[in-house]
Formats: sequence, C-alpha cells, structure tokens
Amino acid sequence: MSRFERVRGRLRRAYQSRQESARADEGTSSDELSEVSAGARVASPAVPGPTAPPNASVYGAEPPVDLHSSTSSRDDADVPHGLRIAAAWCWRLIVIGVVAWALLRIVGTIKIVIIPLAIALLLSALLAPAVGWLLRARFPRSLATAVVLVGGLAAVIGTLTLVVNEFIRGVPELSEKSSEGVRQIQNWLKTGPLHLSDTQLDRYIDEAQGWINNNTSKFTSGALSTAATLAEVLTGTLLVLFATFFFLRDGNRIWRFLVRLLPVAARWKVDDAGRASWQTLVAYVRATVLVAFIDAVGIGIFLVIFDIPFAFPLAALVFLGAFIPIVGAALSGGVAVLVALVDSGPVTALIILGAVIGVQQIEGHVLQPLIMGRAVALHPLAVIIGIAAGVVLAGITGALVSVPLIAVLNTAVRRLAARRVPDTPPDAVVVAAQAP
Repeated sequence: MSRFERVRGRLRRAYQSRQESARADEGTSSDELSEVSAGARVASPAVPGPTAPPNASVYGAEPPVDLHSSTSSRDDADVPHGLRIAAAWCWRLIVIGVVAWALLRIVGTIKIVIIPLAIALLLSALLAPAVGWLLRARFPRSLATAVVLVGGLAAVIGTLTLVVNEFIRGVPELSEKSSEGVRQIQNWLKTGPLHLSDTQLDRYIDEAQGWINNNTSKFTSGALSTAATLAEVLTGTLLVLFATFFFLRDGNRIWRFLVRLLPVAARWKVDDAGRASWQTLVAYVRATVLVAFIDAVGIGIFLVIFDIPFAFPLAALVFLGAFIPIVGAALSGGVAVLVALVDSGPVTALIILGAVIGVQQIEGHVLQPLIMGRAVALHPLAVIIGIAAGVVLAGITGALVSVPLIAVLNTAVRRLAARRVPDTPPDAVVVAAQAP
C-alpha cells in the first residue's frame, strides 16, 4: 500500500505541475492579446471599426490620397481645387438668379400693389417731419396725420390747377409762334451748314407725316388702354392715400410687428438697419425736394427774364423731373430750351440751354454733396444703372423709385455688415439677471 500511495502522489504532482504550466501559458497569451488589442482594436458591434496603429503598414493596398480641407471624398480630391471653387460659385449664383427671377415675377404680378406702396413710403418720408412737429405741439396722432395729408393734397392740387390754367391760357400764343419758329428752322436748314434743298426738306417732312400716320393706330390704342386702366389708376391713388395715412400714423408699430416675426438673435440687427435705412430715405427725399425746388427756381428765373411762355409750368416740370437724378432735370430743361427756341429763336434758346447746364452743374457739384451728404452718397454709375433698370421694369415710376431704393439698400447692407452692437432702443425692457 505504501508503494501504491507513492505512485499516486507522483501522478498527482505531475498533474498539478501540468495544470500550473497551462495556466502560465494562458496568462501569457492573454497579456499579449491585451497588448495587441490596445494597439489595434477588432471591429465589433460596440466598436464602429478597426483602427490601425500609427506605425502599421498594410501590404497590397493603394497609397493614401491627400485630401484638401474642402473635399469630402476621393472624387472631390481628383477634381482640381480651382474648378471645385468655380463650380461652387456657379451653382450658388444660379440659385440666387432663380430666386431673383422669381421675386421679379412676383413683383410684376402684383405691381399694382407694390408701386402704390412704394410711392406711399416716399410720401411718408417727405411728410414725416411735419407730423413730428405737430406731435410735439401736442396734436393727437390721427389728427396730426390727417392735417398733414390734407395739406399736402391741397398743395399738390393747387399747383396742378395753376399749371393747367397757365398752359391753357398760353397755348394760342405758342401755337402762333410755333409756326414762325418752324419757318426759322427751315430757313436755317437751307442757309446753315447743312444746305438742304427744298426737295430734301419736303421729302423729310413727308416721311415724318407718313410715320405719324402709320403709328396713329398705336397712339390711339395706347390712349384707349390708358382710358381702360383708369380704374386701376384710381385704385392705386386711393391705395397711396390710405397707405400714406397709416404709414404716418402707425409706421413705428407696423415696423415693430414685422421685426417680431424674425428670430430673436436677428431682431436687433434688423431693427437697427431698418431704422437707419428709414433715416436715409427721409434725408434723401427732403434733400431731393430742396434740390428740385432750387433747380425750378433757378431755371424759372431765366424763363421769366427772357419772357418765355409757360414759365411756371416749365418750372413745375423741372421740379418734378429733378426727382429722377441726373436724367430728369436734364430732360425737363431740354423741354424749356425747345419752347424758347420756338418762341424766341436760337439765341435765346442757347442762353436758356446755358442756364440749364449751369444749374445742373451747381446741383451736381454743390447742392447734392452739401445737402445730401455722405449718408445717401451714391456713385453716378450706380444711379444710371438703377434708373435704366427701373425704366425697363416699371417705366417712369420705376425710374422714380429706383434711386431711393438703392440708397436704402446701401445703408441697410452697410449696417448689417458692420460688426458692432446696436444701441439699446429707448423702449427696451431690460430684465436684471442674477449676479454670478
């Protein structure tokens, strides 16, 4: 028995030693596996994917491609950087063009509403200082607005009445002198540098009469269409009056309501830009009225001195034309020169032309920079392009509205692009926060 026990003990010790060696081998392999997993993880549902160590190298794979910060895939990396930038600009410009085209279509569809509202804004900017004076004199807001609006209408109607009466009174005299003026022009064409013969003059006159006869139907249809749109004109006039009244009375409340529709983070910037744009519009309209009045008085004085008929209507035409910068006053002054040519001959017409040019130079180099200042200063090229675009889109009304619209947009964009905190509005409610 003792020998059997000794054999049994040896077998047990051998079995235990083998188990210990197996456990040691298992511990070594687990340590190596943990080291490998620390360097490179194996993909599993919990781990998105394997991540190779920095010094790992994969044989048989293609070399990596350096991606630019503006690329998101290898396809983008294969395209030259300049071409990618040009393509990005192109599709963004296409989107902007489509949106602008859609806005123009919408404006063209509802222009019967847009144009009266634009004119109402201009009138509100012109009459707002008068309403402010009456409010400071303790007038009720509605009464002050009504008084200013009725007074403005009375001034416009009275001026138009004087212009029409003087025009009717001077037409017979001008018709008599116009025939004499035409004969003087014919004599100048014969004896002047052109040396036209009677046959050539007759041919040109016949061509002009034929053109008038051929286009009579167009003129008639235009007159008929104008008569057909009389209801639209009346509707637009009423809309201008109502919109002007409510803009003057409730303009501040209307603007606050529109600002509250925007996100909270954008309200202060938009409110600051909108109020600055309104001040620009007020300054532009007031300065334009003052400049137009000075132009009308200056040219009207020369018309009265040289006894040109329709002096007051022509001065009123210069006043209205001056609302279209650069172009309007020149065209209205040209009408005065033509009337002077027909009535008093070429010498007087040249003097009136010199007066018109002199007044225009004083306006462009002295009055506008001095009165308007830098707040509404626009480059002449921007003015010309704006007037041309306004004429194409909306005729005379577009030419009238385009320049103040450009001035307002210029101020709004400058304010929105400025990196500054707007001033706190006087009616703002400031809620005190807890001390940190």
